[in-house]
Amino acid sequence: MSAGAAPRRRVVPGGVVELRVHGVSSAGAAQVLDRPLVRQVAGDRSAGFYRPRPGHADEHGADGVTLEAYQWNDLPSGTVTRTLSLLFLLPFMLLNVAVWMRPGDRSAAALVRPLCRVLGLSLTALYVLAVVGVALDLVAWQCMSAPACTSDRDWLSWLGGRPVEVRLVVLALAPVAAICLIWWGATRPGRSFAAFRAPERAASRHPLSTVGQWDAEPLMGRLRSIHVATAFATLDVSLLAARAAQGAPAMTVALLAAAGTVLTACVVLVCAPALIDRAPTDPRRDTVARAVRTVAIGLTVVVGSHLLLAPARWRPDGGLPGYGSTLTWLFVGHAALLAALAAVLLWHRFRRPGHRPPAGLGVLAVAAAAAGLAVAYSAELAHRAADVLDRDATTGGAVIAGPARAYTWAIYGFFRALLLTLVVAVLVALLSRPGRRRAAAAIAARDFPAPPAEAGPRLRQVRTAIVRARFTDLLVPLTVLFAVLAGIGAATTAMALLRPAPGEVLERHTHVPAGLVAFGIGAGGYAVSAAVLGLVVAGVFAYRSAGFRHHVGVLWDLATFWPRAAHPFAPPCYAERAVPELARRVTFLVESGNGVLLAGYSHGSVLAAATLLQLPPEVGGRVALLTYSSPLRRLYARLFPAYVDEAVLREIGDRVGWRWRNLWRDTDPVGGWVFSAHRPDEPAAVAGPPAGVDRRLRDPDGLLAPPGDSVPPPIKGHWPCESDRAYAAAVRDLAGLLRAVPGPPSRP
Repeated sequence: MSAGAAPRRRVVPGGVVELRVHGVSSAGAAQVLDRPLVRQVAGDRSAGFYRPRPGHADEHGADGVTLEAYQWNDLPSGTVTRTLSLLFLLPFMLLNVAVWMRPGDRSAAALVRPLCRVLGLSLTALYVLAVVGVALDLVAWQCMSAPACTSDRDWLSWLGGRPVEVRLVVLALAPVAAICLIWWGATRPGRSFAAFRAPERAASRHPLSTVGQWDAEPLMGRLRSIHVATAFATLDVSLLAARAAQGAPAMTVALLAAAGTVLTACVVLVCAPALIDRAPTDPRRDTVARAVRTVAIGLTVVVGSHLLLAPARWRPDGGLPGYGSTLTWLFVGHAALLAALAAVLLWHRFRRPGHRPPAGLGVLAVAAAAAGLAVAYSAELAHRAADVLDRDATTGGAVIAGPARAYTWAIYGFFRALLLTLVVAVLVALLSRPGRRRAAAAIAARDFPAPPAEAGPRLRQVRTAIVRARFTDLLVPLTVLFAVLAGIGAATTAMALLRPAPGEVLERHTHVPAGLVAFGIGAGGYAVSAAVLGLVVAGVFAYRSAGFRHHVGVLWDLATFWPRAAHPFAPPCYAERAVPELARRVTFLVESGNGVLLAGYSHGSVLAAATLLQLPPEVGGRVALLTYSSPLRRLYARLFPAYVDEAVLREIGDRVGWRWRNLWRDTDPVGGWVFSAHRPDEPAAVAGPPAGVDRRLRDPDGLLAPPGDSVPPPIKGHWPCESDRAYAAAVRDLAGLLRAVPGPPSRP
């Protein structure tokens, strides 16, 4: 506990503690406990356990249970930092999530993981090439070769008259600084999670139990070294390609071969589990990765010296030589990697035809989204920098040639994929709406039979909420469609090698005016820029709005739940602390003679599930589980089939002796049932103990305003339900089951 916190009061044995775990971006422990004044009883400022303050609020909940809340939403970064990091690190974060969305069998995992890691290397190379495109191509090569571009710009004119090699070497410091910045951000320790490691003995063999137990730092250290080496080697290739275009002496060829060898070594290392994943305490693995990094950094120094000491007759015409083709082949590589991922997943589908088609395909969709966003960011950076430098472009007198043609094709591919996906999404929404309306009407008719005439408008709102909530089930196929279109868009960048513009190609083959295509590409580019700028501005002012802070935090908290496994420059995983800390607290409470009712709301139910898998049997026998608005089955079982499946859900039920209740609503677009979608008056779709888990809640409680009120009960959807009568009834039910279990002797 942090300094100045209230003294820890001893837990009274023999009772039941209701330990609530909130979802993403909770407002605080007071809201979770529904008590105005709380005190911290364990943890620190980043995450901790809170109880109502004695003497100022009721310390007990339904059936006399002791209330306690685990607040973990401060483990991720602060609001402004969170939003800005979410913006710039989102491609890296998404790629890390994609690794965990793999299919469940080991053969697929053995192929998906290296493919995602190689794609991660390409994202690092693209990050460097984006800075190279601005600093070396647009500024050093194009702008400084045009007096009209450097005039009245003191920050450029001082270097404008220098030799080309001097300009290139000096402005190469910009990508070097960018590499060092992201390297520093990846190694900077935000919080030490070393004190929160889970016991080495895992209570479960299921993969979900490894969340929070995996010491990712050795792996991240090796991946950081490899990605830094890739970044410096990419810069070397850019400089040497420009030099080779002016004549390739033996030294230039040798240095190009050395840079290619470093890049090849990086690809081999990330594809070799024996060198990266295994033997985390073996220093030889770390030595190999650091040696490659050291060679790459030293090679960059040699390349810069070579350019200065071996001047050439530069012909500054058009873009930086070799840069456009390097960029184009990188985009083609993205398409090839996505195609390889698709082939692996389709092969897995044919091998295991009993699985639902979308299961396991999330890795393709999220990896494509990561690559597409990275390409869009890079292309927009280059185009906006060109707009700033080419100040006379609006009058028709272009000062510089502009960014590489591959960026235009990239924006065209990304915008086309996004536009087609949106069109298909609208069509799917319209075509599926009658079916969703019929289902909603049937649900509302059963929940509210014979409604009064004045309840008609409210009944329509309830039906609309159910219709919208059911659209969530259609999102996974739409994301797969976007992945396919994004991969095709990346492949079309190969057209940049033939030097046509997208408008020229479409006009020649489809008779669509080239001007219209150019307008669409420009509009798409400005839309991406507006979205980026909007997120930046929103990040600065996010602390003023709790509602916006909630929406920003959702994506961040979901993405950083999973440990880093593909890209080391993403933010760290908070589950490395949250899950072991929860397991230790539950163990302490049980050993103190208490039963523990672990209540997880929304994403908190996933934390609770991972925690239960780490509890030893003697502790799990004194634990009950209450989940509400839980996405375990509806989202996680579809998106993370290797970690959430029928087997792990049944294992969780067995571990708590099937003292498990799950509360769900038809109006909830995120949460849902776990084992059976039956209503209270219907038989369950499963037999045995799982049939008693799910409890459907009618939403809203009524259609008309109750006596003494002027508005009808709210439609809660995905909102928490701690104040509902059904929640209190579930707590009383589970607390009674816990009290019937003989407890272990209290800890002295």
